Amino acid sequence: MSWIKDNKFAALLGGVTLLVAIVLLYVGMTFRSNYSQALQSYQDAAAEVDEFESLPLYPSDANRDGKTKALNEYRAAITGLRNSFEKFRPKELKNIAPQDFTGNAKSAQEAVKSAFESAKTKLPDEFFLGFEDYASGSLAPGDATGILNFQLGAIKHLMLALAKAAPSQLQNLHRPKPPEEDGAKWVAGADDAYRAYPMEVTFKATEHSAREFLDALANSPDYFYCVRCLRLANDKNKAPNKADAKFEAAPGSAKAPASPFGASGAFVLPGDEPAPGPKPAAPAAPAKAADTGRILNQVLGDEQVEVFLRIDVLQFLPAKELPAVPK
Repeated sequence: MSWIKDNKFAALLGGVTLLVAIVLLYVGMTFRSNYSQALQSYQDAAAEVDEFESLPLYPSDANRDGKTKALNEYRAAITGLRNSFEKFRPKELKNIAPQDFTGNAKSAQEAVKSAFESAKTKLPDEFFLGFEDYASGSLAPGDATGILNFQLGAIKHLMLALAKAAPSQLQNLHRPKPPEEDGAKWVAGADDAYRAYPMEVTFKATEHSAREFLDALANSPDYFYCVRCLRLANDKNKAPNKADAKFEAAPGSAKAPASPFGASGAFVLPGDEPAPGPKPAAPAAPAKAADTGRILNQVLGDEQVEVFLRIDVLQFLPAKELPAVPK
Protein backbone atom coordinates (compact mmCIF):
# COMPACT_ATOMS: atom_id res chain seq x y z
CA MET A 1 0.00 0.00 0.00
CA SER A 2 2.87 2.36 0.75
CA TRP A 3 4.17 1.87 -2.82
CA ILE A 4 0.79 2.82 -4.31
CA LYS A 5 0.72 5.88 -2.07
CA ASP A 6 4.23 6.78 -3.03
CA ASN A 7 3.68 6.06 -6.75
CA LYS A 8 0.08 7.09 -7.38
CA PHE A 9 0.63 8.01 -11.02
CA ALA A 10 2.33 4.75 -11.88
CA ALA A 11 -0.32 2.77 -10.03
CA LEU A 12 -3.09 4.71 -11.76
CA LEU A 13 -1.46 4.26 -15.14
CA GLY A 14 -1.03 0.53 -14.55
CA GLY A 15 -4.63 0.15 -13.45
CA VAL A 16 -5.94 2.04 -16.44
CA THR A 17 -3.69 0.01 -18.73
CA LEU A 18 -4.96 -3.24 -17.20
CA LEU A 19 -8.59 -2.13 -17.55
CA VAL A 20 -8.05 -1.11 -21.17
CA ALA A 21 -6.37 -4.44 -21.86
CA ILE A 22 -9.30 -6.33 -20.33
CA VAL A 23 -11.79 -4.27 -22.39
CA LEU A 24 -9.75 -4.79 -25.55
CA LEU A 25 -9.53 -8.50 -24.85
CA TYR A 26 -13.33 -8.71 -24.37
CA VAL A 27 -14.06 -6.68 -27.48
CA GLY A 28 -11.60 -8.73 -29.50
CA MET A 29 -13.13 -12.03 -28.39
CA THR A 30 -16.64 -10.70 -29.11
CA PHE A 31 -15.74 -9.50 -32.61
CA ARG A 32 -13.93 -12.76 -33.28
CA SER A 33 -17.09 -14.70 -32.44
CA ASN A 34 -19.18 -12.41 -34.66
CA TYR A 35 -16.63 -12.76 -37.45
CA SER A 36 -16.72 -16.53 -37.17
CA GLN A 37 -20.51 -16.49 -37.37
CA ALA A 38 -20.46 -14.10 -40.33
CA LEU A 39 -17.83 -16.20 -42.07
CA GLN A 40 -19.88 -19.35 -41.53
CA SER A 41 -23.01 -17.64 -42.87
CA TYR A 42 -21.11 -16.40 -45.88
CA GLN A 43 -19.69 -19.83 -46.61
CA ASP A 44 -23.15 -21.43 -46.29
CA ALA A 45 -24.68 -18.81 -48.61
CA ALA A 46 -21.87 -19.23 -51.11
CA ALA A 47 -22.35 -23.01 -51.11
CA GLU A 48 -26.09 -22.55 -51.64
CA VAL A 49 -25.46 -20.14 -54.53
CA ASP A 50 -23.05 -22.61 -56.10
CA GLU A 51 -25.73 -25.31 -55.80
CA PHE A 52 -28.35 -23.07 -57.41
CA GLU A 53 -26.02 -22.09 -60.22
CA SER A 54 -25.54 -25.75 -61.06
CA LEU A 55 -29.29 -26.22 -61.60
CA PRO A 56 -30.62 -26.27 -65.21
CA LEU A 57 -33.09 -23.43 -64.57
CA TYR A 58 -30.91 -21.06 -62.57
CA PRO A 59 -32.31 -17.54 -63.13
CA SER A 60 -29.54 -16.33 -65.32
CA ASP A 61 -30.14 -14.10 -68.32
CA ALA A 62 -29.70 -16.99 -70.74
CA ASN A 63 -32.02 -19.28 -68.80
CA ARG A 64 -34.60 -16.53 -68.42
CA ASP A 65 -34.64 -15.92 -72.16
CA GLY A 66 -34.86 -19.66 -72.84
CA LYS A 67 -37.76 -20.06 -70.43
CA THR A 68 -39.60 -17.12 -71.96
CA LYS A 69 -39.13 -18.62 -75.43
CA ALA A 70 -40.40 -22.02 -74.26
CA LEU A 71 -43.44 -20.44 -72.60
CA ASN A 72 -44.27 -18.49 -75.76
CA GLU A 73 -44.04 -21.66 -77.86
CA TYR A 74 -46.24 -23.53 -75.38
CA ARG A 75 -48.75 -20.70 -75.42
CA ALA A 76 -48.83 -20.77 -79.23
CA ALA A 77 -49.37 -24.56 -79.20
CA ILE A 78 -52.23 -24.26 -76.69
CA THR A 79 -53.81 -21.48 -78.74
CA GLY A 80 -53.57 -23.57 -81.92
CA LEU A 81 -55.13 -26.58 -80.18
CA ARG A 82 -57.93 -24.41 -78.79
CA ASN A 83 -58.63 -22.93 -82.21
CA SER A 84 -58.83 -26.41 -83.76
CA PHE A 85 -61.75 -27.20 -81.43
CA GLU A 86 -63.48 -23.89 -82.11
CA LYS A 87 -65.86 -25.47 -84.65
CA PHE A 88 -67.19 -27.79 -81.95
CA ARG A 89 -67.83 -24.91 -79.53
CA PRO A 90 -71.46 -23.75 -79.70
CA LYS A 91 -71.77 -19.98 -79.51
CA GLU A 92 -74.76 -20.08 -77.18
CA LEU A 93 -77.33 -22.71 -76.25
CA LYS A 94 -80.47 -20.61 -76.31
CA ASN A 95 -83.64 -22.04 -74.82
CA ILE A 96 -86.56 -22.42 -77.21
CA ALA A 97 -90.27 -22.98 -76.63
CA PRO A 98 -91.01 -26.55 -75.41
CA GLN A 99 -93.44 -26.97 -78.31
CA ASP A 100 -90.69 -26.05 -80.77
CA PHE A 101 -88.37 -28.60 -79.21
CA THR A 102 -91.06 -31.28 -79.51
CA GLY A 103 -91.43 -30.40 -83.20
CA ASN A 104 -87.66 -30.63 -83.70
CA ALA A 105 -87.62 -34.04 -81.99
CA LYS A 106 -90.42 -35.38 -84.21
CA SER A 107 -88.72 -34.11 -87.37
CA ALA A 108 -85.43 -35.70 -86.33
CA GLN A 109 -87.23 -38.95 -85.49
CA GLU A 110 -88.84 -39.09 -88.92
CA ALA A 111 -85.56 -38.45 -90.73
CA VAL A 112 -83.67 -41.07 -88.72
CA LYS A 113 -86.43 -43.67 -88.96
CA SER A 114 -86.63 -43.19 -92.72
CA ALA A 115 -82.84 -43.66 -93.02
CA PHE A 116 -82.96 -46.87 -90.98
CA GLU A 117 -85.88 -48.20 -93.02
CA SER A 118 -83.90 -47.59 -96.22
CA ALA A 119 -81.01 -49.51 -94.68
CA LYS A 120 -83.42 -52.32 -93.62
CA THR A 121 -82.36 -51.93 -90.01
CA LYS A 122 -84.63 -53.27 -87.28
CA LEU A 123 -85.40 -50.65 -84.59
CA PRO A 124 -86.55 -51.01 -80.96
CA ASP A 125 -90.30 -50.88 -80.44
CA GLU A 126 -90.45 -47.50 -78.67
CA PHE A 127 -87.58 -45.77 -80.41
CA PHE A 128 -87.57 -41.95 -80.17
CA LEU A 129 -83.87 -40.94 -80.25
CA GLY A 130 -83.51 -41.28 -76.47
CA PHE A 131 -86.28 -38.70 -75.84
CA GLU A 132 -89.06 -41.23 -75.30
CA ASP A 133 -90.55 -39.11 -72.48
CA TYR A 134 -91.65 -36.54 -75.06
CA ALA A 135 -92.96 -38.93 -77.70
CA SER A 136 -96.50 -38.94 -76.25
CA GLY A 137 -96.97 -35.17 -76.05
CA SER A 138 -95.17 -34.32 -72.79
CA LEU A 139 -93.25 -31.05 -72.94
CA ALA A 140 -89.62 -30.56 -71.99
CA PRO A 141 -88.74 -28.07 -69.21
CA GLY A 142 -88.42 -24.60 -70.72
CA ASP A 143 -85.11 -23.94 -68.92
CA ALA A 144 -83.53 -27.08 -70.42
CA THR A 145 -84.57 -26.87 -74.08
CA GLY A 146 -81.27 -25.28 -75.11
CA ILE A 147 -79.07 -28.17 -74.04
CA LEU A 148 -81.75 -30.72 -75.04
CA ASN A 149 -81.79 -29.28 -78.54
CA PHE A 150 -78.00 -29.57 -78.63
CA GLN A 151 -78.25 -33.22 -77.55
CA LEU A 152 -80.97 -33.85 -80.13
CA GLY A 153 -78.79 -32.55 -82.95
CA ALA A 154 -75.85 -34.68 -81.83
CA ILE A 155 -77.96 -37.84 -81.52
CA LYS A 156 -79.61 -37.24 -84.90
CA HIS A 157 -76.19 -36.86 -86.54
CA LEU A 158 -75.01 -40.01 -84.76
CA MET A 159 -78.01 -42.10 -85.80
CA LEU A 160 -77.84 -40.97 -89.43
CA ALA A 161 -74.18 -42.05 -89.50
CA LEU A 162 -75.19 -45.43 -88.06
CA ALA A 163 -78.00 -45.81 -90.61
CA LYS A 164 -75.51 -45.10 -93.41
CA ALA A 165 -73.36 -47.98 -92.10
CA ALA A 166 -76.48 -50.21 -92.48
CA PRO A 167 -76.49 -52.37 -89.34
CA SER A 168 -78.96 -55.23 -89.18
CA GLN A 169 -80.46 -54.13 -85.87
CA LEU A 170 -80.35 -51.18 -83.48
CA GLN A 171 -80.91 -52.83 -80.13
CA ASN A 172 -80.76 -49.92 -77.71
CA LEU A 173 -80.16 -46.17 -77.43
CA HIS A 174 -80.01 -44.80 -73.89
CA ARG A 175 -79.61 -41.10 -73.05
CA PRO A 176 -79.09 -40.24 -69.37
CA LYS A 177 -80.90 -37.04 -68.44
CA PRO A 178 -78.82 -33.93 -67.71
CA PRO A 179 -79.46 -32.26 -64.32
CA GLU A 180 -81.38 -29.38 -65.94
CA GLU A 181 -84.00 -31.81 -67.21
CA ASP A 182 -84.89 -32.64 -63.59
CA GLY A 183 -84.82 -29.03 -62.41
CA ALA A 184 -81.26 -29.06 -61.05
CA LYS A 185 -78.28 -27.03 -62.24
CA TRP A 186 -74.93 -28.02 -63.66
CA VAL A 187 -71.91 -26.03 -62.46
CA ALA A 188 -68.61 -26.13 -64.35
CA GLY A 189 -65.41 -26.65 -62.41
CA ALA A 190 -62.65 -24.08 -62.38
CA ASP A 191 -60.51 -26.09 -64.79
CA ASP A 192 -63.28 -27.62 -66.94
CA ALA A 193 -62.81 -27.08 -70.68
CA TYR A 194 -65.89 -29.00 -71.81
CA ARG A 195 -69.13 -30.58 -70.68
CA ALA A 196 -69.88 -34.20 -71.58
CA TYR A 197 -73.32 -35.56 -72.48
CA PRO A 198 -73.13 -39.38 -72.25
CA MET A 199 -75.17 -41.91 -74.19
CA GLU A 200 -75.12 -45.67 -74.77
CA VAL A 201 -75.67 -47.37 -78.13
CA THR A 202 -76.01 -51.10 -78.81
CA PHE A 203 -76.41 -52.52 -82.31
CA LYS A 204 -75.74 -55.61 -84.40
CA ALA A 205 -73.87 -55.33 -87.69
CA THR A 206 -71.15 -56.80 -89.83
CA GLU A 207 -67.58 -56.01 -88.97
CA HIS A 208 -67.35 -53.72 -91.99
CA SER A 209 -70.44 -51.76 -90.90
CA ALA A 210 -69.07 -51.36 -87.37
CA ARG A 211 -65.78 -50.00 -88.72
CA GLU A 212 -67.60 -47.62 -91.04
CA PHE A 213 -69.66 -46.25 -88.13
CA LEU A 214 -66.59 -45.73 -85.92
CA ASP A 215 -64.84 -43.93 -88.77
CA ALA A 216 -67.86 -41.65 -89.11
CA LEU A 217 -67.67 -40.81 -85.40
CA ALA A 218 -64.01 -39.86 -85.65
CA ASN A 219 -64.55 -37.71 -88.74
CA SER A 220 -67.72 -35.88 -87.72
CA PRO A 221 -67.48 -32.23 -88.86
CA ASP A 222 -70.17 -30.85 -86.52
CA TYR A 223 -69.95 -32.70 -83.22
CA PHE A 224 -67.07 -34.05 -81.15
CA TYR A 225 -67.77 -37.64 -80.08
CA CYS A 226 -65.54 -39.32 -77.51
CA VAL A 227 -65.78 -43.13 -77.22
CA ARG A 228 -65.39 -43.95 -73.54
CA CYS A 229 -66.16 -47.67 -73.74
CA LEU A 230 -66.31 -50.17 -76.59
CA ARG A 231 -67.32 -53.84 -76.35
CA LEU A 232 -67.55 -56.27 -79.28
CA ALA A 233 -68.98 -59.78 -79.22
CA ASN A 234 -69.73 -62.29 -81.98
CA ASP A 235 -73.37 -63.27 -82.24
CA LYS A 236 -72.24 -66.90 -82.69
CA ASN A 237 -70.37 -68.51 -79.83
CA LYS A 238 -69.45 -71.76 -81.62
CA ALA A 239 -67.00 -72.17 -84.48
CA PRO A 240 -68.38 -73.60 -87.76
CA ASN A 241 -67.90 -77.32 -88.49
CA LYS A 242 -67.94 -79.45 -91.62
CA ALA A 243 -71.65 -80.20 -91.27
CA ASP A 244 -72.35 -76.48 -91.82
CA ALA A 245 -70.84 -76.54 -95.32
CA LYS A 246 -73.49 -76.99 -98.04
CA PHE A 247 -71.77 -77.93 -101.28
CA GLU A 248 -73.37 -76.78 -104.53
CA ALA A 249 -73.66 -79.05 -107.58
CA ALA A 250 -72.33 -77.74 -110.88
CA PRO A 251 -75.03 -77.05 -113.49
CA GLY A 252 -75.34 -79.86 -116.09
CA SER A 253 -73.32 -82.28 -113.99
CA ALA A 254 -76.20 -84.77 -113.47
CA LYS A 255 -75.53 -88.03 -115.39
CA ALA A 256 -78.22 -90.52 -116.46
CA PRO A 257 -77.66 -94.10 -115.28
CA ALA A 258 -76.25 -96.54 -117.92
CA SER A 259 -78.84 -98.83 -119.59
CA PRO A 260 -78.28 -102.61 -119.25
CA PHE A 261 -79.57 -103.01 -122.83
CA GLY A 262 -76.87 -100.88 -124.44
CA ALA A 263 -76.98 -97.48 -125.95
CA SER A 264 -80.18 -98.17 -127.98
CA GLY A 265 -82.03 -99.58 -125.03
CA ALA A 266 -83.17 -102.71 -127.00
CA PHE A 267 -82.42 -106.35 -126.12
CA VAL A 268 -79.76 -107.79 -128.55
CA LEU A 269 -79.02 -111.50 -129.12
CA PRO A 270 -75.52 -112.77 -129.77
CA GLY A 271 -74.60 -112.44 -133.46
CA ASP A 272 -77.19 -109.72 -134.08
CA GLU A 273 -74.96 -106.87 -132.95
CA PRO A 274 -75.30 -103.85 -135.24
CA ALA A 275 -72.43 -102.84 -137.48
CA PRO A 276 -70.05 -100.47 -135.83
CA GLY A 277 -70.90 -96.89 -136.67
CA PRO A 278 -69.03 -93.65 -136.12
CA LYS A 279 -67.48 -93.25 -132.71
CA PRO A 280 -69.55 -90.96 -130.53
CA ALA A 281 -67.98 -87.66 -129.52
CA ALA A 282 -66.41 -87.39 -126.10
CA PRO A 283 -68.75 -85.90 -123.53
CA ALA A 284 -68.20 -82.24 -122.73
CA ALA A 285 -66.47 -81.38 -119.49
CA PRO A 286 -68.94 -80.63 -116.74
CA ALA A 287 -69.52 -76.95 -116.05
CA LYS A 288 -67.60 -75.56 -113.13
CA ALA A 289 -69.64 -74.55 -110.16
CA ALA A 290 -69.80 -70.83 -109.55
CA ASP A 291 -67.97 -69.70 -106.39
CA THR A 292 -70.64 -67.98 -104.34
CA GLY A 293 -68.37 -67.69 -101.31
CA ARG A 294 -70.91 -69.42 -99.11
CA ILE A 295 -68.64 -72.29 -98.16
CA LEU A 296 -65.72 -69.94 -97.47
CA ASN A 297 -67.92 -67.78 -95.27
CA GLN A 298 -69.02 -70.83 -93.34
CA VAL A 299 -65.41 -71.83 -92.76
CA LEU A 300 -64.08 -68.37 -91.89
CA GLY A 301 -67.24 -67.22 -90.09
CA ASP A 302 -70.01 -65.05 -91.48
CA GLU A 303 -71.42 -64.05 -88.11
CA GLN A 304 -72.19 -60.47 -87.17
CA VAL A 305 -70.89 -58.56 -84.17
CA GLU A 306 -72.85 -57.03 -81.33
CA VAL A 307 -71.39 -53.60 -80.55
CA PHE A 308 -71.84 -51.70 -77.29
CA LEU A 309 -70.60 -48.11 -77.19
CA ARG A 310 -70.58 -45.55 -74.41
CA ILE A 311 -70.13 -42.23 -76.14
CA ASP A 312 -69.76 -38.71 -74.77
CA VAL A 313 -70.83 -35.75 -76.87
CA LEU A 314 -68.57 -32.89 -75.80
CA GLN A 315 -69.81 -29.33 -75.54
CA PHE A 316 -66.69 -27.18 -75.39
CA LEU A 317 -67.07 -24.32 -72.93
CA PRO A 318 -66.06 -20.72 -73.68
CA ALA A 319 -62.30 -20.45 -74.02
CA LYS A 320 -60.41 -19.10 -71.00
CA GLU A 321 -57.88 -16.30 -71.34
CA LEU A 322 -54.34 -17.59 -71.11
CA PRO A 323 -52.03 -15.95 -68.56
CA ALA A 324 -49.44 -13.55 -69.89
CA VAL A 325 -45.89 -14.79 -70.26
CA PRO A 326 -43.59 -13.00 -67.78
CA LYS A 327 -40.80 -11.02 -69.37
